[in-house]
Amino acid sequence: MLISDLVRAGLVAVSLAGSILGSVTTAFALDEQVLAEQGAGEKRSPWAVFRFGFSAYKNGDKDEAAEAYRYAAENGQLGAQWKLARMYAQGDGVTQNDYEAFRFYQEIVQQEVEPGSPDDSYVADALVALAGYLKRGIPDSPVTANPVAAQEYYMRAAASYRHPDAQYEIGRMFLGGEGFKPNVQQAARWLQLAAEKGHAGAEATLGNLLFQSGRVVRGLAMMTAALHRASPADQIWIRNMQEEAFALAPEADRRTAIALAEDILAQGTN
Repeated sequence: MLISDLVRAGLVAVSLAGSILGSVTTAFALDEQVLAEQGAGEKRSPWAVFRFGFSAYKNGDKDEAAEAYRYAAENGQLGAQWKLARMYAQGDGVTQNDYEAFRFYQEIVQQEVEPGSPDDSYVADALVALAGYLKRGIPDSPVTANPVAAQEYYMRAAASYRHPDAQYEIGRMFLGGEGFKPNVQQAARWLQLAAEKGHAGAEATLGNLLFQSGRVVRGLAMMTAALHRASPADQIWIRNMQEEAFALAPEADRRTAIALAEDILAQGTN
């Protein structure tokens, strides 16, 4: 029994006997689980195809995964839209294309997703990604730098969805007076929110603020803990900040800070 709906969608369907429709040019093969869940004559659900794409991706079949994600995305599956955006942004299984990524992220944030719902993480991530693109623009595309729009996206992700990357960026904006009047207290508030979620950059920046305000031990400890938690890319600037502060601190404060940093790392909290 053939699945005619799949032919109209431009994807290859398989018969129950395993024969392939050669007339369909752009396609991927549905696995048995999708057929079993829906029946051979029914239109495939975006969620089932998304799951199939996820399995294909994990198995290294990224071309097949992209086709599955595209079908699911075109039928409103936010997870598929998010995965395609990430693939285009990173050039992962597809040709790297920031503008294509931008378009998929835009589709996500246009959906009405309430904070706390199962899909809110997709919206929060998309808001942060869009803010990054709008902050700098995308060369050779219609997307030009728009710092005001970027700030609005960051604030929406930070306030409504409590995204740590957005909270960190808002904190930095308050520190540098970028889009806001400089306000160290507001900066510290947003950085603290991000640091509580394990954001190493926020933890290091907040630690440096504490160090500069006279809370030497606490500031050194937070920068040291952040250095251990940071990604390799962030370790470079955090290490420079931490080493500069350590060079200015008395020996006794250094030893105390190292012990406190070990406690912070052991407890997993700031």
